[in-house]
Amino acid sequence: MHRSKSALTLLQQLTRLRVTSSGTTLASRTMQTMNVTQAAHSRLFWSVERTTQGIQWRTFSTEKDTARVEEPTENEKKLTLELEELRKESAELTEKVKSLDDKYKRALAESENIRRRLTKQIDDAKLFGIQGFCKDLLEVADILGHATEAVPKDEISDKNPHLKNLFEGLSMTRQQLNSVFKRHGLEPVNPMNEKFNPNLHEALFQQEVANVEPNTVVVVSKIGYKLHDRCIRPALVGVTKG
Repeated sequence: MHRSKSALTLLQQLTRLRVTSSGTTLASRTMQTMNVTQAAHSRLFWSVERTTQGIQWRTFSTEKDTARVEEPTENEKKLTLELEELRKESAELTEKVKSLDDKYKRALAESENIRRRLTKQIDDAKLFGIQGFCKDLLEVADILGHATEAVPKDEISDKNPHLKNLFEGLSMTRQQLNSVFKRHGLEPVNPMNEKFNPNLHEALFQQEVANVEPNTVVVVSKIGYKLHDRCIRPALVGVTKG
């Protein structure tokens, strides 16, 4: 009987020991699991924080930091205003430069046109400066021509030396005058049997002539003259009817 009680007591102690050992083991395992979980959470939080810092330069933890970034400082405001003013001034100066450049180009083109016109006027003055003088001499040439043509050709002989000398003098004077005209670019226009040219001829009348094309000069009442291809007196002509 005593041995049975002792055995029962020993069995109960073993059972308690197993329960205690089991609980201790479970608690230890639970603590280890909690520690592992906390460590994982810590590593995850640190990783997320590092990732967030990599994406965004700075995180805001307080309202003070947020307000400091949203509201610029006085220096930043001044710099912004100065930058805007400089931009406006730069735009105004750019427009002004464009306007002045356009005016300069227009003035340059105008001065070049004036230079060309003046050069042409100077050249024309050199060529046609004697135009008025030539017109006055044309009347003298006409008179000499009429006087030469008025002398009867059959009476020009040694029997009439005075008339012969006069005719020779008039002819030489007319020839010399025509030579001077030619030297200065003044040429006669005698369009006999030529087509009518309104730039060089002036038609006085029309008449019918057989076997002659229309608008052909058949009569020259007065020869014309041109100075360096510029007509200073048109030839007075008669033309055939069309």
